[in-house]
Amino acid sequence: MFQFTPESPFDWYEVEYLLDTCFAPGRTALSSYRLRDGIPPLAGLSLVARDEYDVLGGSIRYWPIRIGVAGHAALLLGPVAVHPTRQGEGLGALLINDSLHRARALGWSRVVLVGDEPYYKRFGFDRATARTLDYPPPTNPDRLLAQALQPGAFDGVSGMVRKWDGADLVQGRAPD
Repeated sequence: MFQFTPESPFDWYEVEYLLDTCFAPGRTALSSYRLRDGIPPLAGLSLVARDEYDVLGGSIRYWPIRIGVAGHAALLLGPVAVHPTRQGEGLGALLINDSLHRARALGWSRVVLVGDEPYYKRFGFDRATARTLDYPPPTNPDRLLAQALQPGAFDGVSGMVRKWDGADLVQGRAPD
């Protein structure tokens, strides 16, 4: 049994070690990391999963981003990591579903990620929703996925996914 709690500054080193374990050493060279530079993971949405012994089994992080010249607010999901000894137990799916529920409750309407559509489709992500979006290179455009958390959230939204402009966010809530 896992307990999900918001990631705290005390979890940072342990989460970073998990990410190093799960992903290639060059993970920070990916374009997604340029969108995250200097911005902390969103409080209240970035979660850690710990077992009954308080061992970190998984984590999920979210980051605020802007889309296009209009600067539509959105979330960047990722990375999602599950310790190799806990993979195959459904922990990643639980983290994704729980965090998307929290995102809706906090007023967010759009989520973008770079990932495998066959995996993320079951959570409501697809390439069709992301068809009007551009992502900083180098990124395979077939891996750019999106989900509208509210009906019509991507209507009229297009352009480059870009770094958050620095406006404050309170406990991960969507900006008004």
